[in-house]
This record gives sequence, structure tokens and C-alpha cells, in this order.
Amino acid sequence: MDKLKMHSINLTEELLDILAKKVPHCFVETENINKELKKAIDFDLLRQELSKNIVEGPQERYHLNWPGKREALLTANAPIAKTLRPCREEGVHFNSTENLFIEGDNLDALKLMQETYLGKIKMIYIDPPYNTGNDFVYEDDFAENTEEFLKKSNQKDEAGNRLITNTESNGRFHSDWLSMMYPRLKLARNLLRDDGVIFISIDENEIANLIKVANEIFGSDNYLGELVRKTKSSTNDAENNFNYQQDYILIFTKSNFSFKGEQKDLENYKNPDNDPNGDWKSSDPSAKSGGESTYFEIKNPITGKIDLPPNGRYWGFSKNSLQKYIQTGKIKFKNKHSTNERGFIFKTYKKELKSFYKPFDSFLVTNNYLNQVATKELKSLDLNSFSYPKPVELLKTIINQSTHNNDIILDFFAGSATTAHAVMQLNAEDGGNRKFIMVQLPELCDEKSEAFKAGYKTIAEIGKERIRRAGDKIKEEHALTALNLDIGFRVLKVDSSNMQDVYYNPDDYSQDLLSKMGDNIKPDRTDEDLLFQVLLDWGVDLALPVSKEKIAGNDVFLVSDNVLAACFVKNGEITKDFCHNLAKREPLRVVFRDAGFKDDSMKINVEQIFKLKSPHTEIKTI
Repeated sequence: MDKLKMHSINLTEELLDILAKKVPHCFVETENINKELKKAIDFDLLRQELSKNIVEGPQERYHLNWPGKREALLTANAPIAKTLRPCREEGVHFNSTENLFIEGDNLDALKLMQETYLGKIKMIYIDPPYNTGNDFVYEDDFAENTEEFLKKSNQKDEAGNRLITNTESNGRFHSDWLSMMYPRLKLARNLLRDDGVIFISIDENEIANLIKVANEIFGSDNYLGELVRKTKSSTNDAENNFNYQQDYILIFTKSNFSFKGEQKDLENYKNPDNDPNGDWKSSDPSAKSGGESTYFEIKNPITGKIDLPPNGRYWGFSKNSLQKYIQTGKIKFKNKHSTNERGFIFKTYKKELKSFYKPFDSFLVTNNYLNQVATKELKSLDLNSFSYPKPVELLKTIINQSTHNNDIILDFFAGSATTAHAVMQLNAEDGGNRKFIMVQLPELCDEKSEAFKAGYKTIAEIGKERIRRAGDKIKEEHALTALNLDIGFRVLKVDSSNMQDVYYNPDDYSQDLLSKMGDNIKPDRTDEDLLFQVLLDWGVDLALPVSKEKIAGNDVFLVSDNVLAACFVKNGEITKDFCHNLAKREPLRVVFRDAGFKDDSMKINVEQIFKLKSPHTEIKTI
């Protein structure tokens, strides 16, 4: 019976396993500081394996580099011993909702999501700090090696200590910002579907650097370009006499994404003459280019009017096509007309359109997208305490262009949760069932700010309250069409692992000390805390419905009926009778607490029971 590892995925180890199978001769054995043998890569040999030419020393190459880049890569790959703890009282419709609000460091959250949401997110939108010289950036804790990183990550960290002001006087002004963005974008790419897309809001301060670092992560072929958003309509007195009225949204895809496009105006397509070919509209039959074969007279057999193409133009069809068009009704001669009118109607049928959509325009310059609109939207919810929010219409537009029903949208710089608001609003309007995942650090509000005066201690609190109020308002405004609209969200908070340090470092403890500890789970953690860490570790969707039942006297969590069953009783309370009853449910996965078994023989009996009654069930312990 295997144990769950109860920490995030180690991306470095996964890559090493792949390389070891492909190029085993590039691996050597070395000693660590404790004289223990460890596998390591002979990078000189690996470089040669990956090159078509002889590799001799460092080569000049085009790439983006900065102080701290290697450490940023280390922190992206290193595992963490953390978890997501459910907070029922802060969410809405906890048991039934499919939306998530994750409170905590977004780097930790992205790591914890790697198994559950790998390749499942259709769209990501983020509005990170623009690095204007007054912004906060994350002060990531770089470790010397992954073992040390894992050990440190099991220590609780106060969120307020995770941010530093990145002023222009900082000698690593751009480097610190890039080191913050690099690991987060790298992890975000893993979560995208193959047809997924990420939108990144930015202004002129870091757009050049952001394009380069994102090109490295997503590939320059997957850079679609940027949307230009008009942010204000007024002018200002800039020192350089240059008025900035826009910011940008960079667009990168995973591999094969395309926009829906904006719907064409089809109101002019009608069928007043009951044409069997369906709805049509009158169109210009002439073209700019052509020759003798497309320059000829067309005579109306009813009125005798002769038409030629306008000066400098040609018909858009040949004489042979003319006869075909007359026979099929595409060209219809008029019974009467004025002298200046053309003597025939040239029909364009709706069914001839290759698409009902026109290309999505990269210029977002209407008043719907201005900053002042976003401020008014928050005021309409009695939330006028957040700086630089984005308009709901902006997020609705890009979500509509990028997603379909049931898609998942992620925002890991959630701020005031405009993205969640937009998802609910769009679902109410088009009947969709898109789901959102918001991630926001509980960044402390300035005590002098309007937010703090209004009673909000953190930015995360503002975001959660906005979702509550916006959801109620949308439901009220769409009372008849949004009866089943999901306006709820589960709150999950990043925290240190539920497991004691001994779970990860048993060799550091003597047998005598282990026997005195009694349990490998922290005393302040609940069974539901354990359940969500198991869901993370096993890669099970965190938004699946969870119920709780009594089976043979024991409490059992059932996730989406039979996706997973979890029983966390201790003191040897797991019995044969209980396991027989649980196995009848034929769950796909079952997890028990080690302390729930009286002895090893009971563990063996449990495995045998499930082999007989539910052989497909995977069993693990914590």
C-alpha cells in the first residue's frame, strides 16, 4: 500500500527521469556532502548530444539574461511541502460550486495546481504589477537545493512578508521584476491546454522585457501580438510632454489557439422572394481587377437596360458564370428600375459565408474599456476602495473571444476579482458554464487607504466580497435566464503542509522519538484539511462535489460519488466490516490514515478485500 507524497510535483525530477531514459550515458554518480552517492548530469556530454556540431566552450547566442535568472528557474522547479486548506465560512455555496478562490502566494498556488490542472486551463488572464517604480513585487525565497527548498516550504510564512517595494533606485529594478514573473509564467504554461491562451496586461515600462521572457517560455512562434487598450480620454501634463493613453495586453498561446472573431452583422440577410437558397442580401457584383473575359454587357430581358461594370472595374464573374447565376437565381433581373439604377440584383447568400465572424480587432478603444468605467463598476457594488481595476467589459470581451461553455479561466493576480465578475456576467448572458479560479495574496491594505477604512484588511478580502456582491446583482438582473447560474466559490488558503516534518524527513528522527510522537499529522488540522491535500496530491479536481457519510460507524468523505473515498479515522478503528462496506461502493481511489490500522496485518487484509470486491480501486495512505 503506497503512501501519498503530500507535496507539490518536482519538475526537475520529472525531467531527469525523461532524460535518464533517453540518454542514460549522460548520467554519472557523484558524492554529496554526506558522502552519499547521487545521480548527476554530465552537462558537457549532454550538450554534445544535443548539438549537430562539435561543442567547444560557451557560444554567443541571442537570449535574455539577468541577475537571478538561474535562481528563478530553481524556484519554478523545486517542490514545496504546502497545501490548500478549505475555508467554508468565507465561500459561497461551498458544496455545489465549481469556482475556486485560492488565497495565498500565487507561486505556491501554481505549484500546488500542477497535477490537478495540468493541461486543463483554456484561458489565463493576469494583471501583474507594471513595475512603475512604486509597485510591490514578490520576494521569492530561493534555496540552494531542492531538498532545502522542500524543508523550508513546510514552515508557515506570513503573507505580509512576501512583498517588497521595487523602487527605481533598486540596483536590480528590472531583474527583480523578471525573477518574479519568470517562474510564474513557466508554471502557468504547464496548466494551459494545447489550444489554451494567456493574456498579460502591461504598460510601456516592462513590455519589451515581458515579450522576451514570454517568448522564451512559450516560444516566439506562439506570440500572437498585443491588444491596445485605451485607458483614459483626458490628457495629462507629462514631464516629457508625451501623453500616455493606453496600455497593452500581450497574447501567447500554447500551440494551436485561434480567436472566435467578432460576430458579423447579419441583420441585412433576408429572404423576401422565398429564394430556395435561403437568406440573402444585395451586393456589388463588380471587382477591381479582371480582363476582357469579365468586361461585358449584361442586358435586362424585361426592361432592356444594359449594364456595364463601373469605370475602372470589371464584373466579378465570367460570361459562363453569368448564365449559371441567372439559372440559380443568384442574379435576379428587376421588373422596373430608375435610369441610374442597375438592372439586376446580385445576391450574396448567408450560407456562402465562410464564417459568421470577422477577425477580432486588436484595438480596444471604445469607452467601455476605460479605467474610469472600472471604477464606476466597483462603486455600483459599494466597493470604491481599489486602485487601477480593469473594466468588466474588457474581461468579458477576451473571455468571449477565447473560451466556450465549461472552459476554465485562471487569474493568478486576481486583485479585485474583475475576471470572476466577468465570467459570471458572460455566463448569465450566453448561458455558459465557464468556471473561474482566482488566486490572490492576502496583501495587507494600507492603513490610510479607503479600503482599510471600509473594513478590508487585505486585497483578497476585497476580491471575495466583490464576487459575492457581483454574483447577487447578476442573479437579480437575470432572474429568469440565470436560475442555475453558479455564483458561488470555494475558498482555499495556501498553508504549510498538514503533515509533521517527520513525514518528509523520517531519517532525521530517532526511533525512540518517533514512538513518542504518535501521529504524523499536525494537531490543528481537520479531516477536511487532509481531504483537500489528498485531492491535490492525487490530481483530483478541487471543485468536485464533496459529501460525508457514515459507513459502518466511520465518517467517510465521498468526492463526486466514487471518484475518491477518504477515511481519516485513527487509533486502529478501520475494521474488516467497514472495508467490506466501503469496497461495495467501488470507488476509483481510497485513502486511509496510517494510524487507522491496528497493525500491518490489517493493512494486508484491507488490500485483499478490495482486490476481491473492487479490483480497480487504487489504495493509498497518509
